[in-house]
Amino acid sequence: MTQRLAGKIALVTGSARGIGFAVATAFAREGAKVVIADLDGAGAAEAAAGIGPAAMPLSVDVADPASVAAMMERILAAHGRVDILVNNAGIGANTPFLETSLADWNRIIGVNLTGAFMVAQACAREMVRVGGGKIVNIGSLSGQRGGNGRAAYGAAKAGLELLTKVMAVELAQANINVNTIAPGAIETEIAKAMHDRATRAAYHRLIPMSRYGTPEEIADAAVFLCSDEAGYIHGHTLNVDGGFREAGLMFTRDPDTPAAT
Repeated sequence: MTQRLAGKIALVTGSARGIGFAVATAFAREGAKVVIADLDGAGAAEAAAGIGPAAMPLSVDVADPASVAAMMERILAAHGRVDILVNNAGIGANTPFLETSLADWNRIIGVNLTGAFMVAQACAREMVRVGGGKIVNIGSLSGQRGGNGRAAYGAAKAGLELLTKVMAVELAQANINVNTIAPGAIETEIAKAMHDRATRAAYHRLIPMSRYGTPEEIADAAVFLCSDEAGYIHGHTLNVDGGFREAGLMFTRDPDTPAAT
């Protein structure tokens, strides 16, 4: 079977677990050499060991410019270039708007939006130098629709989606594709711990497929967007959400109710 990312150097931030780890694993399967970058350095090392020799672990705080610069220096020393970036590192909160502190707002914006900007800018500069690349920003349905407790997180993800469009326009001539994946409800370890029965029932009612997605389904979308098959896709947001965003009124029709004529 042809490996769609053979020989590519791929950086995946926030990849010690969850969606990021699934993406890194899929990239390695497709022939890429993967950099597992995470704030949890021990977790990154464990994740890289699980993937095998194609993976390199690094500790990084994407909200810290010096940490991002040090990460790039180590990647370039080891591989000489970066062909693919998946901006997955992020933090969340479920805090009502009126209770969101400025400190929490700044922390979430700093990681999810400013951090993604800094990593993308550093990688894009290297991609320009070598003649092209692929960037995928991991957004969220929360950046597209209003939801309880998502003031800071939703604002950051909405900003990231718009940043993707600006990057795509400016970097297209440098042969750099920039796109967003917007997951819906995904069955990660965090979701398993935080989503109670009522939350799950609400999601199942709102999602046409009536289930959570898996990290591997996000990873499959990332492989596609970072492959040659997606060479003419620029500035797009690919929702991987079981139809959640597009759904309107959904109900099971009563068979005793006559159809409209």
